[in-house]
Amino acid sequence: MKCFYGIDLGSTTTKAVVMDHESHIIGRGITNSRSNYDAACEIAKTEAFIDARFGLLKKQSRKLEDSEAVFKKLRRAFELEEYLEQLKTLIHELRQSLDEPRFKNNLRDLSEFIGLLEPRAIQYGEQVYLKDDKPGSDFFRDNAAMVYTRVAEEFCAKKRLSFDLTSGLFDRSIIRVENQTYNIDFDDKIQSAYERLFGRKNPNPKLLDAINMSRGTKLEETLGVGTGYGRLRLPFPKKQIRSEILCHGLGANYMFPGTRTVLDIGGQDTKGIQVDGEGLVSSFQMNDRCAAGCGRYLGYIAEEMNIPLPDLGPLALDAKKNVKINSTCTVFAGAELRDRLADGQQREDILMGLHRAIIFRALSLLARSGGIRDEFTFTGGVAKNQAAVKALSELVGENYGKDIKINIAPDSIFTGAIGAALFAVREYKDKGDNP
Repeated sequence: MKCFYGIDLGSTTTKAVVMDHESHIIGRGITNSRSNYDAACEIAKTEAFIDARFGLLKKQSRKLEDSEAVFKKLRRAFELEEYLEQLKTLIHELRQSLDEPRFKNNLRDLSEFIGLLEPRAIQYGEQVYLKDDKPGSDFFRDNAAMVYTRVAEEFCAKKRLSFDLTSGLFDRSIIRVENQTYNIDFDDKIQSAYERLFGRKNPNPKLLDAINMSRGTKLEETLGVGTGYGRLRLPFPKKQIRSEILCHGLGANYMFPGTRTVLDIGGQDTKGIQVDGEGLVSSFQMNDRCAAGCGRYLGYIAEEMNIPLPDLGPLALDAKKNVKINSTCTVFAGAELRDRLADGQQREDILMGLHRAIIFRALSLLARSGGIRDEFTFTGGVAKNQAAVKALSELVGENYGKDIKINIAPDSIFTGAIGAALFAVREYKDKGDNP
């Protein structure tokens, strides 16, 4: 099967989408962006092709009894194998880091700590992947940090060891882990996942047949196109690089063919885009000075308030009133935030005001691009934030009327990668090549 892929290298996450020759999405992959852009690109692509392989497996396993539950368990067991592969690398890097001078005075304690950490981290992985619905995060760094912090707090209290020292050890080691590509052999890991669930003494012949059929299908990496904030660092020839504006316009049109206006709020920038019926860009505006009002700004606010980033939106939805925020600049936001709290304003009200300030700034950008036309599609990571969605709906209604249809796809974060993959398919077809 000929496969076409798009990679969107953003400032916070790197996304990949795989399509077949008919422009059907068959796989998606995502990883957190890192200093090694080549590694982020390769990992996101690997995850997308693994997802495509699982798509084939799901089709083949539909005849199984209780097929949905069996497939979900197998997918989780495979993800556990990936987690354990990265955990093995992390433990190795933690031990390697102990050779650094700053850790040598506490070498014995830290060695003991790593020895305690490994079985706890394995136990955590088995719990969240095999028994819970899903892990706390899509990213290994977050899941590893969760169990690492828990074990470190217990150990440091017992040994009177500096928690900051163990934190430094993790920070140093996880960067090394993230800057490596981990080669996941699908055939090997799917077999390990299968044996973890069923063992060798209780085979499931029909599931094995489905696995073998998915293994036997060749997925040919025919052509790829890159885009995103870090697109110039992607390992693609220049002719296979497209701007974020073009890819988000085309991707939004693919998901919602009636789209005429697109708002994308990513980690580092905001884009207001006008498109025609084919998804071709007619005009656009983009913030070009700083990351104010973007995902990075929300991350900064989460740090200032000591709140996990995913909790910002739900907390803001509990607001009883909107507090007006004058600045969406990260330089001044911290000071204004502290002033509001000192004035006795409620945390939830302040957070809702912050979300409205971000969306108001985005709508000002859209106004300069040509305003909002029906249908309006909201994309990017911030589109998953329900407080931002609520603020957008309210402000669009106040300024453009309530008849504007607002589209938000569950996988809106992949919009740029979808557009890039579509460009790859079109380029291949334009050459007159046969499928």
